[in-house]
Amino acid sequence: MRCPYCGNEDTQVKDSRPTEDNTAIRRRRFCPGCGGRFTTFERIQLRELTIVKSSGRRVPFDRDKLMRSVQVAMRKRPVEAERVERMVSGIVRRLESMGEPEIPSQVVGELIMEGLRSLDDIAYVRFASVYKNFREAKDFEEVLGELSGPGEDD
Repeated sequence: MRCPYCGNEDTQVKDSRPTEDNTAIRRRRFCPGCGGRFTTFERIQLRELTIVKSSGRRVPFDRDKLMRSVQVAMRKRPVEAERVERMVSGIVRRLESMGEPEIPSQVVGELIMEGLRSLDDIAYVRFASVYKNFREAKDFEEVLGELSGPGEDD
């Protein structure tokens, strides 16, 4: 593993342990060249996935991009990082197990919406407002109506 500080290709693993949800290995590394310390994560990747955007453009699937979009929706919400990580790992597993090398971006968006809905209502509405391109207040009202469900008494 190349050192991110000096570029030395001979770094040493000092500690390895599974992540909280056992979906990755966390490795603490040390660079003898510059003395830098850094962490890497090793995850299982079942297959290479390509996301087909609504414009027809194809881009490689990027787990980090998925995580960043979820974190934006979750910003300042009282949800443990471990639960968010589990949700994202679950989405990735579902995408990989679909058996298709190309997945429409709408499928990814719907999986994120489903996951956020079970984690935090506010994060769900935030993500929905961007994903569904809300233009006016009634768009929010519709999503809030979905959250409370028909005939529910609060």
